[in-house]
Amino acid sequence: MATLTTPSISLSNEKNPWLAAAARFDEAAARLQLDDGMQKVLRAPAREITVNVPVLLDDGRLEVFTGYRVQHSIARGPAKGGIRFAPDVTLDEVRALASWMTWKCAVVNIPFGGAKGGVICDPNVLSDAELEKLTRRYTAEIIDYIGPERDVPAPDVNTNEKVMAWIMDTYSMHARHTVTAVVTGKPMSLGGSRGRPEATGRGCMMVTLKALRRFGIDPRSARVVIQGFGNVGGMAARLMAAQGFKIVAIVEYDGAVYNPDGLDIGALQKHRKDTGSITGFAGGQNMDREEALFLPCDVLLPAATENVITSQNAARLRCKILCEGANGPTTPLADAILEDKKVFVIPDILANAGGVTVSYFEWVQDRQGYFWNEELVNQRLEEIMNESFDAVVSYAEKHAVHNRTAAYMLALDRVASAIKLRGIYA
Repeated sequence: MATLTTPSISLSNEKNPWLAAAARFDEAAARLQLDDGMQKVLRAPAREITVNVPVLLDDGRLEVFTGYRVQHSIARGPAKGGIRFAPDVTLDEVRALASWMTWKCAVVNIPFGGAKGGVICDPNVLSDAELEKLTRRYTAEIIDYIGPERDVPAPDVNTNEKVMAWIMDTYSMHARHTVTAVVTGKPMSLGGSRGRPEATGRGCMMVTLKALRRFGIDPRSARVVIQGFGNVGGMAARLMAAQGFKIVAIVEYDGAVYNPDGLDIGALQKHRKDTGSITGFAGGQNMDREEALFLPCDVLLPAATENVITSQNAARLRCKILCEGANGPTTPLADAILEDKKVFVIPDILANAGGVTVSYFEWVQDRQGYFWNEELVNQRLEEIMNESFDAVVSYAEKHAVHNRTAAYMLALDRVASAIKLRGIYA
């Protein structure tokens, strides 16, 4: 039987997201002893779409933007995944994120596969009108491949509920009737779900609480460092602070702020809104953004971008628990270091799955035409996050592997089982 070649992860390509996803896939597949054919099916994206999107700019120039939509798997249901607008979007990145979405949906056992989309652009230099034109034309270019039963996009980096409303409207205009379930993360008045804006941060808090109980740490004495103060990090900080966590540092792209007695998160959010930065906050002291990651703490929550924790800095971390709010914040080479340090890792495909879980709830509510109150949303989210945490940790203990490998093994097992049950259509 032919053997698959394991991607080589070295210092030179350590931060390649596609190779990172492939390396973790290979380890989990080998431990599950998946046959060569099933590995090939699970490894390859089902569909990769590249589109060139013409947009008439405000100054009369015609510009062409490149966009992608990768659908990794539809074995367990419609594809699901965000759309990001950023100048550094690459096809490799979108492929990796699409595969992560497959595994993430499988880990929390919701009936979706994985997808991801992106457009290479700098939204900071585009007007609202230009962004709307870009969004609508990109939607029109991929319209044959998305839909409530096919592929359900959501917000991601530099996209939001307004962008989702444009996508929903464009799709609905082509369908000739309103289709709210084509995207999630929409405004409430257009079929959005209560609890969706807080869902990713809330899910991070829920699994962190489970991990703290394992260590016998009272949340009210837990010291937390959060990298990223946007939708995920900012929401997690606010919710954790309300539960009594001591948020000792917040790290952002332009600096970090530290208070060993705990930051006033509400006041810090107001300060950033007023000044545009977390630095200079009267309730804390400025510190180097790199050094802040190495503060002694119970929980480190990277909630910004990929490749924050690498082989170059992992040994300096001084946290007991690493809760990955961002996608891919830790490289494969760093994983081995963290395992040696006995850091309890809550991997991204579990830790930040609260967002896609409540997106699933939104899709369900749109299709039913019946909407839940926020208490019910949060209750059902907690049930799924707690069950998924227990499943991953039990899998890790049963197979004597660390949590990330366990999460991948559990996910691959569920997707492979679905494919075997369905069979291969000839």
